[in-house]
Order: sequence, then structure tokens, then C-alpha cells
Amino acid sequence: MKLFVFDHCPYCVKAMMLVGLKALPVERVYLQNHDVESRIAMVGANMVPILQKADGSFMAESLDIVSYLDNLDGKPVITLASQADAASQWQEASGYFSSRLLYPRSVLLGLPEFGSQEAIAWFTQNKSAMIEMSFEKALAQTADYLEGLAKCWPRLDWLQLPSERGNKLSIDDINLFPGLRNLTMVKGLVFPARVRAYIEEVAALTQIDLYDDRAV
Repeated sequence: MKLFVFDHCPYCVKAMMLVGLKALPVERVYLQNHDVESRIAMVGANMVPILQKADGSFMAESLDIVSYLDNLDGKPVITLASQADAASQWQEASGYFSSRLLYPRSVLLGLPEFGSQEAIAWFTQNKSAMIEMSFEKALAQTADYLEGLAKCWPRLDWLQLPSERGNKLSIDDINLFPGLRNLTMVKGLVFPARVRAYIEEVAALTQIDLYDDRAV
């Protein structure tokens, strides 16, 4: 099987978490960010992640892929969500600040999906339009966005570490971890101790790399 992804994409990370957690023999293939045609050829839409199953067919939708891979051996390990509303509220509150911190940095880290200037330009054009400012301006206002993000951390007071629940992961973790992991792109960002412990524990369980060593 093959999993077509972008390294920075939170939806892709959801699927990659399951692959790492269960040590599945799935080849990870990084698409170029601007190569829309390849995505459409596989699933009829511009979306990632995309799983190519053993029979050669393709499927999309991150949570569908998670469910499919988790149930392949008939022994699913991901439990149901119990904090869906709380996780959603965190994402809604922090999204404005996170997007402006992360989009400009994504193209500076040497990620495989940005292996050409065309890929970088395509992403930059689309995401700068979404945040309604240039990447340069967003980077210049990092301190403001970090201040805004800091006010959102109390919304994660409910967070429970995997080590406190038998190292089991739930759909809450599948949905929450990718965005937190991506924030390790931001040099100088100080996570609350419990949030940082959560990120490190989930990363270790799922074999997902963090960005600390290349943070900008």
C-alpha cells in the first residue's frame, strides 16, 4: 500500500499517525504541493491524504483512511472521541493565530512537498490569500500571534496524556495532535508543560517527527 501525503498537512498526519502506531507496511509518497492533476487523477478531487490499497484502488478522506487501516487486522486500537467539542473549540479559537504562524514557515523548512519553486509559489499564493496578508508580513507579526495563541492554551486544560490512559489513542488524539505537532515549527514558542508532554508522547507512539530541529 502507498500513502500519498504532504508532511505539513494536518489531515495527512492523521493517517500517518495510524501507520506509525501500528507499524504498518505502508509506503509514504510525498506529492508536490502544486501537482493538483495527480490528486485528481487518483480520487477525482484536489485532496490529500490518498491511500492506494493493496488492490490498487484509491481512497481519500483522512478519518476514513484511519478507520480502514485500523481495521485491516480486525484488531482496531483507536477508541471513540470523548472530547470532540472541547477539541473543536480549541481549534476554532487558535486557528486564526496558528494559520498565520504556520503557513509562512511551512515553505521554509525544506519539506519534500515543496521540492520546487513552483510548489512553493503555488502554496504561497493560495495560503497568503487565505490569511489575507503576505507571508513576510505574517512572519513580522509573529510576536502578536504568539501572544494570541497563549490566550488559547487554557482551552486545553482537559488534556490527558497517553501515559495516563494506558498509552491508548482516541479519535480526539487523531484530530488534535496534528495541529499541535505543526506548532513545533515556530522557534521560540513556549508550550505549556502538559501540552508539550502530550505532543512528545503522541509523537513517540505514532513515530511522527516533530519540527524542533528546524523551527523558524
